[in-house]
Amino acid sequence: MSELSEVASDVAISHIGLCVSDFDWSIRFYVEGLGFRLAERFDIGDSLAQLAEVPPPIRCRSQMIVNGQTKLELLDWKTPRPEGAALTTRRQIGFTHLSVYVNDLAAAEARLVALGATPIEYTRTHIPMRDSAMDVLFLADPDGIRIELVQVTSHR
Repeated sequence: MSELSEVASDVAISHIGLCVSDFDWSIRFYVEGLGFRLAERFDIGDSLAQLAEVPPPIRCRSQMIVNGQTKLELLDWKTPRPEGAALTTRRQIGFTHLSVYVNDLAAAEARLVALGATPIEYTRTHIPMRDSAMDVLFLADPDGIRIELVQVTSHR
């Protein structure tokens, strides 16, 4: 067990990558809607095709955005164009959602809807706990990527 702990202590999350269909819309959504700020930006070309797991010719823009210690990489594929669709349930294999704490669920929801999010109404849930409660709502970002909003309220 101590070997496992030693290995795990050598690991730190760098970032999570999201392929997006409309780069400018996604920047607005995550920066204005979720409080991320712009960080590094890279252009990805044929020399990185193997790393990107896409055969050349390729042309892609990588924009890092950060909020606290969370870093997302928005990938803007020009050549080839993005393909597929975002996951629609949390039982599909792969990353299923990004969860964020909010101080005011209704205000966060309104702000994100104005930026193109779609609330997934049947996920709206109130979870009573011993000394607090959680109100939770999943939304789909402009590409359908699931965002979980969590507001914790104290009973004290």
